[in-house]
Amino acid sequence: MREQYRVHACIANGENAAGGFGLTAQTADEMFASGVDFITGGNHIFDKRDFKEYLETSDRVIRPANYPPSVPGRGAGVLSANGCTIGVLNLMGRTFMPPIDDPFRCADELVTDLRAATPVVIVDVHAEATSEKVAIGRYLDGRVSCVFGTHTHVQTADEQILPGGTAYISDLGMTGPTEGVIGMEAAAVLERFQTGISERFSVQKSGTKQFCAVVVAVDPSSGKASDIRRIFMKGIA
Repeated sequence: MREQYRVHACIANGENAAGGFGLTAQTADEMFASGVDFITGGNHIFDKRDFKEYLETSDRVIRPANYPPSVPGRGAGVLSANGCTIGVLNLMGRTFMPPIDDPFRCADELVTDLRAATPVVIVDVHAEATSEKVAIGRYLDGRVSCVFGTHTHVQTADEQILPGGTAYISDLGMTGPTEGVIGMEAAAVLERFQTGISERFSVQKSGTKQFCAVVVAVDPSSGKASDIRRIFMKGIA
């Protein structure tokens, strides 16, 4: 994908990359080796308890910024690519999600800080409700280069450039198993829905895979996006 679309910087949400639950140092390093430059998180970023130390020391992995200040890790960071500094902010929604601080107020503060360093700012909004993601996208329109949603595992078909020049999509989708239920083996998920109880979910290991992403073109001088292209590859062996 990097070669095909001449990608200068690759940002990936990796909160469930370690066997479907959380992230580990080894898994993060594998993602970096595969071509990822920067990793964002979500509500599962702390599933592996020993990952907290990595979060404290890494400058390439962040967690949602609107966690309380005492939580390990950082909610924003920067990377350099092709002579351009890129700011990255990770937010988490509050609708149907664990209790957390206000993402709008948090965005106001951190976007201002990031824009002091660069006009190119990318925001991962990890949220359940599409309406909340759309609201944050509209709220930040013109102040950031791109707002992309994560968390639901299902890619949306609403990629667009908002009036202020911000690229937007409600959910990138999931990279992983196509079969099962949003990446997990179907049997345990069906049991949970039908009975209210089940064993721990396991990642679907058989069948084909899928790859979901967007490619965004941004003017490095203004920070405004000129194009957003959705990618959904299915049937990968």
